[in-house]
Amino acid sequence: MIRIAIIPARGGSKRLPRKNILPILGKPALYYPVQAALGSGLFDQVIVSTEDEQIKQTAEGFGATVMERPEALARDTAGVGQVCRDVLERLDSNGIRPTRFCCIYATAVFITPKDLQASFLMMEEPSCPEVVMGVSAFNLHPVQALENKEDGWLRPKWPDYNRLQSQLHPRLVASNGTFYWADTLAFLKNKSFYADRLKGYEIPWIRAIDMDTPEDYRNAQLLAPLFLGMVAS
Repeated sequence: MIRIAIIPARGGSKRLPRKNILPILGKPALYYPVQAALGSGLFDQVIVSTEDEQIKQTAEGFGATVMERPEALARDTAGVGQVCRDVLERLDSNGIRPTRFCCIYATAVFITPKDLQASFLMMEEPSCPEVVMGVSAFNLHPVQALENKEDGWLRPKWPDYNRLQSQLHPRLVASNGTFYWADTLAFLKNKSFYADRLKGYEIPWIRAIDMDTPEDYRNAQLLAPLFLGMVAS
């Protein structure tokens, strides 16, 4: 059984320029997910997909394999699913056919080897999930949402829930931009991580920062000494 990690890390990012290699405790953000993948002992290859020369050199320096990303997949419109399909198809053309793979976000700086190991065990359960997705509970429950109406006043989006105690609200989670484990054949067939047989591996929201904005980056820097002090030392 062949397993690989795919870490998409393009060079362009408009909201947070160069986010994949911004320093966190003196190391590029990319360092941490690469080390988590390598340290998990789960993968035959840890592949960083990029079109950027600096990211390429950084990834190789940390022990990852780099796959040159086509220009068409280096644009804002390209999704991680497309990037993963590109990597899998190019591996397949060389006779390498992973049974399962894990797509790990380059800015998932607080992901640990234990997260990857525990979520992989979920892929091995008798229920045979097609995808195990990193998820987090909402900090503020979605049913508390208020909506701006045309008359200028705020009103509850789902007023029926205002009459219920919070402990009666439905248990909801969301993909948190950390990682996806997937069965390769199912993923290539579905062309999506939102499979019929989908399970979630829950990560506390405070450890699942998706670095898309300067505010996200500031929060990651503030939390890094708590979660990464031993890793970076």
